[in-house]
Amino acid sequence: MGCQCSRLATCCSGSRFQCSRLATCCSGSQFKAAVIEVPDVGKEENTEVDLWPAFREFTFEQLRNATSGFAVENIVSEHGEKAPNVVYKGKLENQTRIAVKRFNRTAWPDARQFMEEARSVGQLRDLRLANLLGCCCEEDERLLVTEYMPNETLAKHLFHWDAQPMKWAMRLRVALHLAEALEYCISKGRALYHDLNAYRVLFDEDGNPRLSTFGLMKNSRDGKSYSTNLAFTPPEYLRTGRIMPESVIYSFGTLLLDLLSGKHIPPSHALDLIKNRNLEMLTDSCLEGQFSNNDGTELVRLASRCLQSELRERPNSKFLIAALAPLQKETAVSSFTDEPNLLLFLANPCFGTFRVLSGSGYSV
Repeated sequence: MGCQCSRLATCCSGSRFQCSRLATCCSGSQFKAAVIEVPDVGKEENTEVDLWPAFREFTFEQLRNATSGFAVENIVSEHGEKAPNVVYKGKLENQTRIAVKRFNRTAWPDARQFMEEARSVGQLRDLRLANLLGCCCEEDERLLVTEYMPNETLAKHLFHWDAQPMKWAMRLRVALHLAEALEYCISKGRALYHDLNAYRVLFDEDGNPRLSTFGLMKNSRDGKSYSTNLAFTPPEYLRTGRIMPESVIYSFGTLLLDLLSGKHIPPSHALDLIKNRNLEMLTDSCLEGQFSNNDGTELVRLASRCLQSELRERPNSKFLIAALAPLQKETAVSSFTDEPNLLLFLANPCFGTFRVLSGSGYSV
């Protein structure tokens, strides 16, 4: 199974590092890693839109070639071949790595609706998203193409870690980046996110958390959302069968619970623990000593607000960002990378070991 940071190191002094920073081992040697440096937490402007190509339409043949004929070994879906819509990793002729979501034949009977949704989501470009690069709509085939995220999902790193659990600082960074991703989508007129969960949060090649754009697409025929587990479904969705902007905040609250506990706890049970002030049972025991009581209480309070049954009592994404930004005590947070210097650094006996994972477990 997967560890939170498949390539994670801890110095013998206990200090942590992230990509674009310099870290010093106890021997005094230095290395430079490769993750994006985080400037002014909570206020980062997207100045790198030109990094991404414009949205385009692919032919079915192009995507078949890119995935080696939709080969089984290229499947990265959460449930593999059994997933209702299968996601494959692939590579274009220009060597760009991609993820290709191939819908089942009945998912999008209306080709026009599919193209309109894909083109709309395809206009979004942000460092907090696994951006939608293109689509394919030929006969009864419907496919989406996004940036490939090689370093697994949040679910993998929280619930099925191997070497060591995700650190508190990284969990806070995930929460902030996710809130920023939602705020960006809202600012571009895409306020609804369907079935937001830990499988929708992916880690790029540098270990930075990104929100999958698959969840921004309406769920085919009637534009309704869906949920695989009623215990985690927003109460208003159970009543009406439709998702609202406030429903996304509710789902964000369930993700905060995941980050706090390291487990997928039903909101009703978590709220009971919070009400009875039994926070020790709610908090991941692996996080002991990594955060102050005030910071832990603040995150619990924020999760509780997101999970309120009354829609008007839930905060919006701007509030979430404002509340999460002050909790970011570390400007540099350790992450994943393929940087050779980092691999050499990890070989140093001052540091822990890592394990390379296979498959991303994309939620579909």
